[in-house]
Amino acid sequence: MRKVNIVGGGLAGVEACYFFLKRNYEVHLYEMRPKKMTGAHVTGNFGELVCSNSLKSNKLDNACGLLKEEMRHMDSLTMKVAAETAVPSGNALSVDRDAFSQKITEILRNFPNLVVHEKEIDGFIEGPTIIATGPLTADKLASKLADTIGQKSLFFFDASAPIVSKDSIDMNIAYKKSRYDQGDDSYINCPFSEEQYDRFYEELINAQVALVHDFDKNYFEGCMPIEVMAKRGKDTLRYGPMKPKGLQVEGREKFHAVIQLRQDNLNGDLFNIVGFQTNLTYPEQKRVFRMIPGLENAEFVRYGLMHRNTYICSPKALNKDLSLKAKPNTFLAGQLIGVEGYVESAAMGILAASFLYKKLEGKAQVIPSLKTMLGSLYNFVVNGNPDTFQPMNANFGILYGANKHNREETIQNSLVETDKFWAKVND
Repeated sequence: MRKVNIVGGGLAGVEACYFFLKRNYEVHLYEMRPKKMTGAHVTGNFGELVCSNSLKSNKLDNACGLLKEEMRHMDSLTMKVAAETAVPSGNALSVDRDAFSQKITEILRNFPNLVVHEKEIDGFIEGPTIIATGPLTADKLASKLADTIGQKSLFFFDASAPIVSKDSIDMNIAYKKSRYDQGDDSYINCPFSEEQYDRFYEELINAQVALVHDFDKNYFEGCMPIEVMAKRGKDTLRYGPMKPKGLQVEGREKFHAVIQLRQDNLNGDLFNIVGFQTNLTYPEQKRVFRMIPGLENAEFVRYGLMHRNTYICSPKALNKDLSLKAKPNTFLAGQLIGVEGYVESAAMGILAASFLYKKLEGKAQVIPSLKTMLGSLYNFVVNGNPDTFQPMNANFGILYGANKHNREETIQNSLVETDKFWAKVND
């Protein structure tokens, strides 16, 4: 039985494991949790979601929604389990994060050809290996990677939003509604008058933050702390996560701003504050966020936090098959290679596994088409400008030939090309 090593039990590592386990490879998965925890994880389960519980839109005319559909065509474990553990969230695909990671862990551990090593890896492993340690790569391994690629590792800080108990939300003030009358009431909404918003805004921008060194403030635009975003201007939040458009209620005074809360578990008793990633100290989160109408007595099940998100400059460091130029038997996957987001990370796990698989089978590499979202992300990772390289989400701006006038054609072409790619991978 052929053997491969996977380092990291996050979404990219999970997908890589699943790919090889199904093909009867002996897979050695190295995951340091629960023996050594990160600053953001709380369990030892595989595929644990540490920021939001949302995998973003399910609509095919959304870039991430299209990428998810491509992954379904490639037998993605993430997509299978997400469907089984989904919670109401309008057009988005959100999951009960505990049930999600528990189910993934159960499925993988039921394979007899999986060998799990609960230990930290501080260097390279002999034999064919995929490193998918994600944004929380341990310091020793990150340092080893930086030494190997001949440059300092790039990084930015990521942030997660607080979670509150539903029973502590005052539904005499808050109300249920999805934006733009989607036909459901998946979200709980907390509305602000102009006076309430002004008070909240002043307290937010002046609240105490946890200590962060100046050189650590390289925030990713898509996960910017709410207090940092607020300091860009008084109305910034009202055109961002607190946008009231589509959330007005007939018979009530027009809202100046609205905060949405999204269901976080299957039981429906936990809700996270959408878009409220934060680095405020825990006491300040409790004080300031209890100024939100309807959350005056909120019980915080988990406070928001910040953590390091490490990635490398892939155009400089990686070969076209996602292997390290300095160590061609070691492949990288997930957020470590410069994609941003749960779905994007998982997709890169599938892709890296397919590249390593073809190499081990002695067959020609198969590259996904630029007409697919997967192929477009891959192209960005290996062919991006190394001087300006930063993590990228799935978006139609990088998809070859896509524009707002041919969206349906673009979607159909991407799925046709995905099926062709996957057939060649399995050939």
